[in-house]
Amino acid sequence: MASQPQPYDPAHGPPASGAPPAEPRGCPAAAGARTAPGAVPLMGPRFHTDLEAVYRDMRRDHGPVVPVTLPGDVPAWLVIGYRELHQVTRDPVLFPRDQGLWNQWENLPEDWPLRPMIGTPQPSVYFTVGEEHRRHLAMIQHALEGVNHVELRRTTEEIADRLIDSFCGAGESEIVSAYAKPLPLLTLARVLGFPDSDGPELIRSLTDMADGGPDALAGFEHALSLMRRLVARRHAAPGADVLSAMLAHPEEFTDEAYVLDLMALTSAGFLPTADWIGNSVRLMLTDDRFAASLSGGRHTVPEAMNEVLWEDTPTQILAGRWAARDTRLAGRTIARGDLLLLGLAGANRDPAAHAPHGADRPRDSNFAHFAFSHGEYQCPFPAQEIAEIVARTGIEVLLDRLPDLDLAVAPRTLARRPSPFLRGMTVLPVRFAPTPPYGGR
Repeated sequence: MASQPQPYDPAHGPPASGAPPAEPRGCPAAAGARTAPGAVPLMGPRFHTDLEAVYRDMRRDHGPVVPVTLPGDVPAWLVIGYRELHQVTRDPVLFPRDQGLWNQWENLPEDWPLRPMIGTPQPSVYFTVGEEHRRHLAMIQHALEGVNHVELRRTTEEIADRLIDSFCGAGESEIVSAYAKPLPLLTLARVLGFPDSDGPELIRSLTDMADGGPDALAGFEHALSLMRRLVARRHAAPGADVLSAMLAHPEEFTDEAYVLDLMALTSAGFLPTADWIGNSVRLMLTDDRFAASLSGGRHTVPEAMNEVLWEDTPTQILAGRWAARDTRLAGRTIARGDLLLLGLAGANRDPAAHAPHGADRPRDSNFAHFAFSHGEYQCPFPAQEIAEIVARTGIEVLLDRLPDLDLAVAPRTLARRPSPFLRGMTVLPVRFAPTPPYGGR
């Protein structure tokens, strides 16, 4: 019998023989079937130490549609081709976000850590299809469109100043935990209607959920409990906030649907925006194209932010789409019920799509990236606007308050959060000249 090819391990490179893994065809694994030979495990240190090489090797060995495994050897396809991802996201009939189609449910343990991320059949904007999805989306968009952008900037500046006041006198700080993470969550929480006192619990529970580790399910349940409590409060006493506008929308939903839509807004707006801030500040502190002008004004901030969306996008992989019927994609046979993961970062890095880092490309005007996904299920435009205002305002206030901000460690020592799904800094230590707090601002 011929020897089977060794599975490709992203932490250690190609098989020892030097030969590429066999190109698996067909469904990576229908319910009860084995994982495809050569499937790439979506875990391992290279996802946060050498990501560029991970996607380069995937593309070399498998092309634009990659057989992968999730924790527990759960099979899926990762779409990293720009054209192929555009094809998947623009066709909600063939590739709906309907997790009820998945052919792996019977193989999953109840404590599978990615359940909160993949979802179970539920009445939320994330996991409904067709007319029901459009009902949820219309309600959410209407509520988000009511957010006053001038007031949002003012709120972001107020919270940013308060956070900076807590460390500006020390001359040093770790700004992921002290600033980049709490700023968008505290701002978003206030916009949605949460009391400020819920902020620390939301940060902790949503971070646990997004990291997909052993505390993911507990974090998900705790965040849901906070949201159920807020829905009950706003039913009794509406306010000038997004949740109250959702409850006042003429289309009626169950309380559980409001809770799940609130979860979608909060989780989608928290860590991606936090990582957008952290990754942009890291770029500006480590890249000479930006670092030389940190104290010279704000003109580099939007350029850095847009480059991050292309090269270092916070949402790397998004779950997901499920094939509604047997089909073909980039030469692969995709079976009905197969899970397709949206490789946003991989598609952004597709050499067929755009010039690589350092080439002559007007990044400040090219917004054709997949950072907010694409198609019917992409991040709603009002939500994109809110994220951009919070992130840009947060970066500008930080640089205005601490104009001599500098990295306190060697860039090579910086570590990423160990997740293939969300890409952000674990820590970002900085130093600066101590300054007095603004006080009662």
